[in-house]
Amino acid sequence: MKIAISTEGDSVSMHFGRCPSFTIVDIETGKVVSKSSLDNPGHEPGLIPKFLNEHGVNCIVAGGMGMRAQTFFKEFNIETVLGANGKIDDVIEKLKNGNLKGGESSCKPGAGKGYGLDKNECDHEEHHH
Repeated sequence: MKIAISTEGDSVSMHFGRCPSFTIVDIETGKVVSKSSLDNPGHEPGLIPKFLNEHGVNCIVAGGMGMRAQTFFKEFNIETVLGANGKIDDVIEKLKNGNLKGGESSCKPGAGKGYGLDKNECDHEEHHH
């Protein structure tokens, strides 16, 4: 599975569309097979989902994302995992172990239900689990 994480420095960016770059991680059976970085192509509606889809991404991990962007990702069958925060390496660890808890959806069907964040709007508070 190829996962894109909205990235600012070495942490998850809280603003999906305005992050400087995306960390692209390929995880197969609990192992990271590749890790790279892509610069954000720009903040036009629908541009990032199309861009990430062209790079074969199956899942996007971000702090916050508007409904419109989520709709674009759905059109490309890219899952969105929101409410993520912290260091990129910690997030990758959780993804590898299959225990990253998303706010709205998670890479594993049903895994994110009932854990903490159950809202669509990001209010940019720090959440510690």
